This record gives sequence, C-alpha cells and structure tokens, in this order.
Amino acid sequence: MPTVKLSDTAVNDAVLVVGLAKKDGRSFSLVIESGDITLDTKSLLSALKDMAATGNPDEVIKLPGNSVRLLVFTGLGKKKATYSHETLRRAAGAASRSLHGNISATFSLPTPDLDSVGAVAEGAALGAYSFVTFMGSTKSDHSKPISKITVHTSFAKTKGAKAIAKRSEVIATFSHLVRDLVNTPPSHLNPISFVEIIKKEIAGAGGSKSGLKVSVLDEKQLRAQGYGGITGVGQGSANPPRLLHISYSPANPKGSYALVGKGITFDSGGLNLKPGLGMQAMKSDMGGAAAICAVTLAIATLKLPVGIEAWAPLAENMVSDTATRPGDIVTIYGGKTVEVLNPDAEGRLVLADALVRAVEVGHAGKPLHGIIDVATLTGAQGIALGTRTSAVMTNDDEFRQLFLSAADQSGESFWPMPLPQELRPSLDSPVADLANIGERLGGMLVAGLFLREFVPEGLPWLHLDIASPAYNEGAAHGYTSVGGTGVSLRSILTFVESLT
Repeated sequence: MPTVKLSDTAVNDAVLVVGLAKKDGRSFSLVIESGDITLDTKSLLSALKDMAATGNPDEVIKLPGNSVRLLVFTGLGKKKATYSHETLRRAAGAASRSLHGNISATFSLPTPDLDSVGAVAEGAALGAYSFVTFMGSTKSDHSKPISKITVHTSFAKTKGAKAIAKRSEVIATFSHLVRDLVNTPPSHLNPISFVEIIKKEIAGAGGSKSGLKVSVLDEKQLRAQGYGGITGVGQGSANPPRLLHISYSPANPKGSYALVGKGITFDSGGLNLKPGLGMQAMKSDMGGAAAICAVTLAIATLKLPVGIEAWAPLAENMVSDTATRPGDIVTIYGGKTVEVLNPDAEGRLVLADALVRAVEVGHAGKPLHGIIDVATLTGAQGIALGTRTSAVMTNDDEFRQLFLSAADQSGESFWPMPLPQELRPSLDSPVADLANIGERLGGMLVAGLFLREFVPEGLPWLHLDIASPAYNEGAAHGYTSVGGTGVSLRSILTFVESLT
C-alpha cells in the first residue's frame, strides 16, 4: 500500500509528475502546470509539441529530465485558473497508473489550497494499484505500483497537512481492499472466506481497541432466526450464507448510522440462469458488502466520532436441486412474505433481511439517525445512467442532499432517482405480501420501492445502486483500474465526516 507525504523542499525522487493543459486561442498551445516548481518550459514545450502532446485528460507523456531521471506530464484538459479537485485527482491517478516499476514519485500540480493537495494525494494513491494475486508463471512480468508518493506543495508544513496525507493513505488502503475483494474470483471468495478476510482486516485496524466489534450468523442460525431472504438465496449453493455485522462505537458519538451492503459473492442467476456474458462479471456482485465493510474500517481508522453499524448479508446464488424456485415464497426477517417470481432478483431479498435487522438493533440500544444500503442491484442502473454514474433513491430529500454534496466533494458521480408511487402496485402478489419483481420498465426504481417496504416511515434512508460503476469492464481511466473500482467508499466516508 502506498505511503503519502507532503513536502516543500527540493525533489529527491527520480520521477517528477507535473500537469499539462491546453490553451485555446488563435493557435493551439500547451501550458505546463508544475505547481511551485520552476521548469525550463521553453525546451520542454518544444519536445512535447514534437510528440504531438494534447494535454487531454488521461494523456500521460514521459520525457527524460535534467534534475530528475524521468519527467512525467499528465493531462489536465483545458487551461483554467483553478482546476477542480476531481480533475487533479484523475490527472494524478493517470500518472500513477503509468509508473508501475518505479518505487517513488513526486507530484507537483497546481494546488491553491489543502483540499487540492488532498485530491492530488488521493488520485496518486488510488492509481497505485494492481491485482496480481492469482498470476502464476507471468506474475514476474507485472511491475509493482509505486509505493512512495510525495506531493510537493507550499502547504506541507501548515496545520492539517499531516491529516490530509493520512486521510489519502486511508482512502487508498480501504479502496484497494474493496477492489481486491471484488477482483477475487468466486473460487476463492465465498461467504465464509469473505468473513475471514474481514475479520483479519478488523484485527489489523485495531479491533476492540479501535471500537470495532464483529459478529457472524451462520446458515443454521439464519434459518432458525427467520432470515428467509438470505437463507432462500443461499440454499442452492454448497457454500452456505452468512450475515456479517461490524459495529463501530466511538466515545461520545455524534449520531449513529447503519450501512447495509449486498454481498452476493457470485450470482449465477439461480434457476433464472443468466446467459454466459451476463455471468462473467458476477464475482463483483458483492461490491456493496465490500464497500460498507471497508468504509467502516476507514471511519474507525480515522477515529471519526459517528457510530456505525455495518451489515453484510452474504450468499452465493447458485443452481441446484435445493435452489429457490420461481413461485416460492420466503419470509423475510420480521415476518413479511415475498413471492420469488425471479430468483435472479436476489439482492433485494438479502438486503431486506439485513435492513429489518439493522433497524431493530439500532446502535448502542438507541434508534438510528439514518440508514444507507449499497448494492450492485440492477442492470437497469447501467441502462439509465451508464457505467460511471451511480443512482441514489431515498425517502428523505434532505438526507439525500447531504449525501450528494459529500459525493460531489469526493469526486464520485451519483444521480438522484425517483421512487414513483405508480410503480408500487406492480410489486403486489396474490399469494404473499409482495413479489420480488414488478414492472420491467423502470426496474431500478421498482427495486428501490421494494427495499423501501423494509424501512420504517420516518427513518432517513438512502439506496445506492452501484451496479455498473462498481466494476470497470472497459479501459482503465484516471485513478480507476480495470475491475473493481471501490465506488461509494469515498462518498460515504466524506458524508460521515460532514456529520462531525
């Protein structure tokens, strides 16, 4: 995991990263944005012109340096007086991704304030990622990402600078954990191994000394205690389901919130079997559970004074003679019955169990102030919003706005979506309290309406559908690698920070 430090002294690294922007005018021209470091721009711009540099986002150009071994130019897009934090974050990330094989690098980009410094540090640290755990004979062919990141800034010795560097390290550490979990193949990640990995991470984060406690319900306890959603989804698999609960209890908390994450470690579709292409990325169907577990550890590591109850319902949705059939009825924890018309709409079933239990438990014997569920829930999310924008649904507009402001600050893209009441009747069932699917058009919204049935009126609730953004099947970009992205962790962390 990369370390991050801030410096305002001479560059000691062999690699220096600076920005490159394009300025529009009578003739197209480039501008080197090197922050507080002065460079011989005339000769460098001549070389960059010869290399047909554009300064566009995601462009990275490397030149041999004079005082450093390697000078790296990362695209900032159009020249601006002040660049957005996300522009800086992505530019630093793109450069960081290109520097595998180097041990360390100094990043000097325009940073007019500490928040800009933090954005550069985050992007560089997030980009310093690779997943080679399961490489065999070719593992040695893959260079390691940079492990030491220095951000050159005049704010290096100001109040809050060390906290900015630490926060960037924490964000990278736990975002990488989410990516690792999502990228791990289902042959090695199932409900039981997921629990064991998180238990080790909790111990590494300080365990009870950091205010963290963990408990787990196994398949026998889940069945005996009436968790029909988790049990029904997991009963077709040789790997039994689990309900993982992490509690973070700081001293004198300023409010308490529950986080619930969908944890389907592999989704075959069950007896509504997915086509081959639809199954290839289904190891990522536990991205919500990974995110809420990791962000809870990040919150504890930063010692934020907000109580958190994280619930991860974990199951494999598989095909067998014991799998739930279309038309079966399951009883969700708390007593509500659901007709399972489509076993491939399974995520909402495990979430329903966990939502009811989370509300029942509250935090430290007291009611929650809000609840957020995170799920790779519907293919309809990608159809509506594409591969980089997640959806937010809610029963409380003010609660949603607080989250959207935090998401915007973090650089993650979320978009508010409605819960149209006219779609609710489509979930009615003639034989149970409700069905697990309804109107096909607006399927993402119908799924949100289903989950709303398990949240008591008056409790602020957010439903985050991260289906497509959680797993990048396209090319790497900015600080985002191919595969697991870690989406929602930064937004939730920033949201919790805003409460303190």
